[in-house]
Amino acid sequence: MTDKPDAKPVQKKDANIGPVVSAAHLASGAMPALSEIEFAVTMMVNAYHRWMVRCMSASGSEGLGPLDVLVLHSVNHRGRAKTLSDICLVLNIEDTHTVTYALKKLEKAKLIASGRRGKEKTAEITSAGETACLEYRRLREALLVEPMKSLGLDESELSRLAATLRLVSGNYDQAARAAAAM
Repeated sequence: MTDKPDAKPVQKKDANIGPVVSAAHLASGAMPALSEIEFAVTMMVNAYHRWMVRCMSASGSEGLGPLDVLVLHSVNHRGRAKTLSDICLVLNIEDTHTVTYALKKLEKAKLIASGRRGKEKTAEITSAGETACLEYRRLREALLVEPMKSLGLDESELSRLAATLRLVSGNYDQAARAAAAM
């Protein structure tokens, strides 16, 4: 017991409880921490997808899936027209047909408009699309950012984590290429 009322008790690790993973058979290899990352990323991606869809619905644009929302924000980014290859490159998407479908869906919803840059087809944000993105941002600030800020997380540490995840993604891309070549 401690004399200080605000001191937190030290938690002991239970040797019988391994890393928190979704597949113990994968974590039993040479790098269990990588399995922990994979499980955390899986949980994060699923939560993030749910968030994007529900926030966009609350913003007044219902019926969009996670990829549609990502593509909409990507098209809105910096107010410049984007090509399909621009969007796929930035979002690290290999299956261009999924982005093509999202672009058609967003154009039908009048959130983006198509244009041309030479021979390439482009997509740019419409005023309705920009309004939807701004409302999404407003709700994001109120419903997500403010509660996150109250956790007192170190923002520079979060940025470092993001950079690390981007670096790790390159290893997954390289491993995917190697697996495809087998």
